[in-house]
Amino acid sequence: MNKDKSIGLGIGILTGAVIGAAVALLFAPKSGKETRKLIKDKTMEVVDTVKEKTTGVIDAFKNGAHEANRKGHAAIDAIKN
Repeated sequence: MNKDKSIGLGIGILTGAVIGAAVALLFAPKSGKETRKLIKDKTMEVVDTVKEKTTGVIDAFKNGAHEANRKGHAAIDAIKN
């Protein structure tokens, strides 16, 4: 599966999960106050998870860019000498 299809699949799964959770909350036999608290708690969980994943991706990108930069400079030095 190519990268674009994988990203699209991930977005589709995430969207489906959010919609499913929203429908489940709307039909749950809880009071409005309990439902709002549950929505808030679940939203914070998702936000925390996204932050963790994003941080990991950013760190990996920085490490890759640093390594590419190092190799580029090494190649230029080798060509000069």
